[in-house]
Amino acid sequence: MKERKVNNEKLKIIPLGGLEQIGMNMTAFEYGDSIVVVDCGLAFPEDDMLGVDFVIPDVTYLVENYSKVKGFVITHGHEDHIGAIPYVFQKLNVPIYTTLLTMALIEKKLEEHDMLQSVKRKVVKFGQSINLGDFRIEFIKTNHSIQDAAALAIYSPAGIVVHTGDFKVDYTPVFGDAIDLQRFAEIGKKGVLALLCDSTNAERPGFTMSEKTVGATFDRIFAEHQKQRLIIATFASNVDRVQQIINSAAKYGRKVCLEGRSMVNVIGTAVELGYIDDSGHTLIELDQLKDYPPEKIVLITTGSQGESMAALSRMAANIHKKVKLMPGDVIVFSSHPIPGNEKAVSNVINELADIGAEVIFQDTHVSGHACQEEIKLLYSLLKPEYAVPVHGERRHLLAQARIAESIGIPKERIWLLHTGDVLELGAGSSRIIGKVQTGGILVDGLGVGDVGNIVIRDRQRLAEDGIIIVVMTLEQHSNHLLAGPDLVSRGFVYVRESEDLLEEAARTVREAAERCLDMNITDWTRIKTEIKDELADFVWKRTQRRPMILPIIMEA
Repeated sequence: MKERKVNNEKLKIIPLGGLEQIGMNMTAFEYGDSIVVVDCGLAFPEDDMLGVDFVIPDVTYLVENYSKVKGFVITHGHEDHIGAIPYVFQKLNVPIYTTLLTMALIEKKLEEHDMLQSVKRKVVKFGQSINLGDFRIEFIKTNHSIQDAAALAIYSPAGIVVHTGDFKVDYTPVFGDAIDLQRFAEIGKKGVLALLCDSTNAERPGFTMSEKTVGATFDRIFAEHQKQRLIIATFASNVDRVQQIINSAAKYGRKVCLEGRSMVNVIGTAVELGYIDDSGHTLIELDQLKDYPPEKIVLITTGSQGESMAALSRMAANIHKKVKLMPGDVIVFSSHPIPGNEKAVSNVINELADIGAEVIFQDTHVSGHACQEEIKLLYSLLKPEYAVPVHGERRHLLAQARIAESIGIPKERIWLLHTGDVLELGAGSSRIIGKVQTGGILVDGLGVGDVGNIVIRDRQRLAEDGIIIVVMTLEQHSNHLLAGPDLVSRGFVYVRESEDLLEEAARTVREAAERCLDMNITDWTRIKTEIKDELADFVWKRTQRRPMILPIIMEA
């Protein structure tokens, strides 16, 4: 680490996303002329963000301080931690440091966006450290619902900060080693300035069950349904879950087929890197399904959250090109609905029930996040001076704050930050010194940031009350009304049953236009405004609706 003659600078912690929401995780750590960024995730759109694919963090602060940004360090390979990389790295091209599987998943994304050659990348092993300006970052092994998850010990001249990433304490993981609690204890003895701890399950008492417990449940399901085809929906990124399904399938003489783009991508990468053991050649391609009887097949698919375009939803709606569900099929939901997705999941379950499929959704999932006792364990080992809850909605952060207080951290040393707050930390001192620009940038198709609040508001209006387009033609010099006005309506009223209403509306528009022309108003913008106002008043009085009104004036 670079030595400084005068060490009176403070460490700044700046969350750019991931607080008071699930997803879009990104935090900047700044000391002197060095900034290190932890994670670069996306969030999925709210219900009112019509047509938006996902949301990424606003990185204006990082762009403005580009020369200070030394690199991004990534904790693990979930979308809410890596999904924004291809978009953010169009503005910020700095090195990425992370573990093997996480890097492979990031490389898939960069390849899709033709950015693989331009972004510098370095794979880091657990226990290894990297020097980035004034910082030294150490990767510490943790457990989560995807392999190669890391916590980070961030060493700065102001002190050590530990960022847990998403984690749980699993003493019997399906693959690899248990969380390195010994290293956490060693770092705790050195003295920890602050702990940024995962708050997702901070409201839940007790311990999170080991991922291995799900294996016994799968064994039971396989044993009880030996004459039926099994279709299991889970998160594409839950590599350990897929491994346990493969284990049970091999035990009961079944072949496993993966379906869903993200499932094929993630699990294909995990198989290539040796994170999944398929030594029994259990995995087959989708085109090979026809070579085996249904009772010898297990289909692992995306769509456990009811996503409309995911493979399971397409099967349930009978629009999947290669898989047709049959009465008697057993569908297993190996996940809990993420808050907000309950209705979508319920709809898919109802569609499956209509087909005659049997649906199982109990006891086939355990969380990848630490519950209260595991969080307490980490606080006890690290003994941080300050607690900064991260990853979760406000209620989750408050629950984490209560845990920190129960473990002996004074209330004034627990910081419940908002996205964009700049927390300045030093030995014995802490304060919020300002706020940086943050927010969500909406990604819609190939457009990044071109859909804003006004466009969303227009989409909501179109969705709620429809549109009326008014078309009319004016003579070039005299401004006489030559044709129209013609009214075209979409999503407002059913035209065939509302001819009288639309005729009356057209008459209202004609009168407004003629009134403007009689007053020698030649400014088309003003004429359009008059038409909009008159028509809006008329429509509201007659229907109590406010459709979007779009006047189009042509010249002849």
